[in-house]
Amino acid sequence: MANVKVLLLKPVKNLGGEGEVVSVKSGYARNFLFPNRYVLPLSRATERQIEALRKARAIREAKELEEAQALAKKVEAVSLTIAVKTGEEGKLFGSVSTMDLWKRYSEEGIELDKSAIRLAHPIKTLGQHHFQIRLHKDVHLDLSVEVVSENPIA
Repeated sequence: MANVKVLLLKPVKNLGGEGEVVSVKSGYARNFLFPNRYVLPLSRATERQIEALRKARAIREAKELEEAQALAKKVEAVSLTIAVKTGEEGKLFGSVSTMDLWKRYSEEGIELDKSAIRLAHPIKTLGQHHFQIRLHKDVHLDLSVEVVSENPIA
């Protein structure tokens, strides 16, 4: 199948940002990119738009970075403690997952993308555990959560 060069008008995941010229399969361009107005076919007329799109991209990326840094300050100010149900000996019923962390941040009034929270594996023990939040490609937070028992441990 033939490839076609196109100019991206909007950022497309795993393809690039606005103002970039990329080569994609013609079927992908014809069936997805063109109908959704993500791209324009590369021509002399569209080459003039490249610089304007790159400026818009730089402004958008700077704004996203500022927002991510502001959100990072809010997230760092919150210390998480999650109470879970346990057996008599302190063994958890189930585990604490990224969804539980996301819900806990939502309760604190902090809106995060669910995929931003990176947990190496579900938490299955009580105590202090570490996880990571990636708010932007340049903003990463290494945080911890305290998992405690709801009921007294014998």
